[in-house]
This record gives sequence, structure tokens and C-alpha cells, in this order.
Amino acid sequence: MSSEPRLVQGNEACAEGAIYAGMRFYAGYPITPSTEIAEILANRLPQVEGKFIQMEDEIASMAAVVGASLTGAKSMTATSGPGFSLKQENIGYACMAEVPCVVVNVQRLGPSTGVATAPAQGDVMQARWGTHGDHPIIVLTPASVKETFELTVRAFNLAEQFRVPVILLMDEVVGHMREKVTLPQPGELFVDNRLKPNCSREEYYPYRADFDKAPPMAFFGEGYRYHVTGLFHDESGFATEKPEIVDWQLKRLHTKIYRHLDEIITYHSEQTEDADLVVISYGGTARAVLGLSN
Repeated sequence: MSSEPRLVQGNEACAEGAIYAGMRFYAGYPITPSTEIAEILANRLPQVEGKFIQMEDEIASMAAVVGASLTGAKSMTATSGPGFSLKQENIGYACMAEVPCVVVNVQRLGPSTGVATAPAQGDVMQARWGTHGDHPIIVLTPASVKETFELTVRAFNLAEQFRVPVILLMDEVVGHMREKVTLPQPGELFVDNRLKPNCSREEYYPYRADFDKAPPMAFFGEGYRYHVTGLFHDESGFATEKPEIVDWQLKRLHTKIYRHLDEIITYHSEQTEDADLVVISYGGTARAVLGLSN
């Protein structure tokens, strides 16, 4: 990767940031305005011994990402609003099974197929509450090409640290704009990897963890045998309906995130001291807000 400044598109920065973070599996289905991410990764992943696959639809894409992550590959998919709706069931599955992955949503105008090339930010509530049930989710949102690269790397770090799907909520403005940036060289940004078990295969329990931590994660194919399900499960991974176990697991899924909010939440503020009016914004619209403050 060149250390010289160059003109980079937001979607390109996302693709390059994912590779920087160690992403080696991508499954997706073309959809505007995220298509450039897939196009770039179709070319770039084979160059770094990664795997790219175009699935038959968005549901299968998300399922493939979950499966690849279970084998140890850092995995990602990218879509826009209509595809994001289709991914929700398997995002919920990844939350329950604690499968780390990154889901990029380059938002466009809806509802339904809406306007494919019109910018919008209407998927905020879906990012937080898109799946059924009660679970936390981590969502990051960039306002520039440089932030897109950095937050893509951070999305993978958080996914690995907390064993959760992380949503990178972009919009068409940021995804398609081009800015002059110098992309970081290897080693300049911290890259995290998932915690692996430090025990024998016979002693391994895939969901045994402290109340506020994610459990270590063995990879499929390494000889560790464990069960993965979207049902509530005990520490061995097998389904249970025992109220005390269900209660403990649900609380742990929340606690492993909420006790670390100070590590997760970041924001930028300007001229908020003694302000009578505060404007809160993100993504492409944050650029306009920052322009008004200057």
C-alpha cells in the first residue's frame, strides 16, 4: 500500500480497510451504492490469499459470512437498505451464537427499493432494532473517506474483541465521494484478533466466560468439537430452556457490551461549550454541520 497521498473513494477505503484489518472472506450480492466494495474485493482478496464469493442473495451472503467466521476467517459483507433488511435474521443468529463479523450498510433512499442512487440515513433504527428479540449491537458510522478506512479496521477489532456482528453504517454520500488521503501503512493502526482457548480440546466449553467478557473462540477444523445454535444454549453450546441459564446468557450478551461502553463509544464535538443549540449528526450530513460551525 502506497504511503503517498492519493484520491480514494469511500467504498474503496472500506475495502482496503477490511483487508488491512485481516479480512480474508467476503460474501455478498451486488447492490447500489455499495457495489464498488464487492468489485474491489473480488480483485483484491485473491491477491492476499483471501476468498471472494458472490452469493445468490443477501440472506445466503450473511449465512456464508457466519460460516466462514466460525472457521477462523475474519469475514465481511456489504449491502444497502433492501439487502440489509434481508440480512437481519442471520445477524440475529450471529448475535446469539456470538460470531464475529462485519456488516457494511451503504444507505440509500427507501422504503423498499426506493431510489438506488439517492443518499439517505433512514436505517439507523434498523441497525439498532432490525432483528427480533433483545440484544445489544455495535454500530460505527464514518463521515469521511479517512474515517471510513479507520472505522472499518475498528469494526473488525470490536467484532473480534466482543464476539459480535459490528455494523458499519455508511451512506451514499460517504461511499461515493473521493478525497485525498494517505492510507496507513501496516502496523500504524492496531489490529486485534479473537481470543483463542487456552485449554485442551476435552476441557473446552465454547460459551464459558466471565459475565462481562466474550468467551474464547476455537476454529472449526482445529479439533475442538462444539455446537452452534441460534437457540438459547448452555456453556457447551447445546440448547436449553432452563430459565436460570436463559436469564444468565441474555444478561451476559448485554453485559459484555454495556460494561465496556467507554471503550466502544467515540464521537467528535465542536463549539458545544455554553451552546444554546446543539446539532447531532453523522455520516454525510455531519460534513455539513461541521461546515456550519466554521
